[in-house]
Amino acid sequence: MKIENPPRKPFVARGSGVKRCDDCRLPEEVCICEWRTQVDAGCHFWLLTHRYEFYKPTNTGRLIQDTINYTRVFEWSRTEPSQELLDALDDSRYAPCIVFPAGEDYQERMLDDVSRTDGRIPVFIILDGTWRQARRMFRHSRFLQHLPVIEPKTDRLSRYKLRRSKIDHHLCTAEVAIALLEQVGDLDAAAHLEGYFDRFNANYIATRRRWAKRESDES
Repeated sequence: MKIENPPRKPFVARGSGVKRCDDCRLPEEVCICEWRTQVDAGCHFWLLTHRYEFYKPTNTGRLIQDTINYTRVFEWSRTEPSQELLDALDDSRYAPCIVFPAGEDYQERMLDDVSRTDGRIPVFIILDGTWRQARRMFRHSRFLQHLPVIEPKTDRLSRYKLRRSKIDHHLCTAEVAIALLEQVGDLDAAAHLEGYFDRFNANYIATRRRWAKRESDES
């Protein structure tokens, strides 16, 4: 994952002893890099990523960067946002909005769609972390409080199997991007990202099953 402001300390995820591809972060035996291609979309994605997410092999934000052109990744900081992010937010070429569920206390900031941007490029800022982290990022980022908010409108249930969620409609980062692309009518880009996500999900699950079988055979 290309990071515009790298995290201060690398995160060592569980399973860090597995020999992984440096790019897709999957075990080398199921690397998916040969299927990685980028396509243009009518919108851009900026991932505001919690520092604990950067090196987790189960993070799906990197799948967006791998498949959708012009995706940018910034490390989130409550008190010290990167200058690259602040400059991007001030860039008149873009019409950024935050992706987050609707709430009564910020109802006046909610957008129904991004079709009217006065010729600017629509940008979806996705808060990349656990649901608990994303809520904190949304509530405690003063530099984001002036931005409009858009809620993904989708009936999708999560097909992400690598982390547990008690609520089916809590989508992972890549699934959020797929839903947004569908929402704005960019179906080709949505299908491209979804295909890559499905391959990532299936290959990762397959390796977990192999590891479980090996442990069972050795016990």
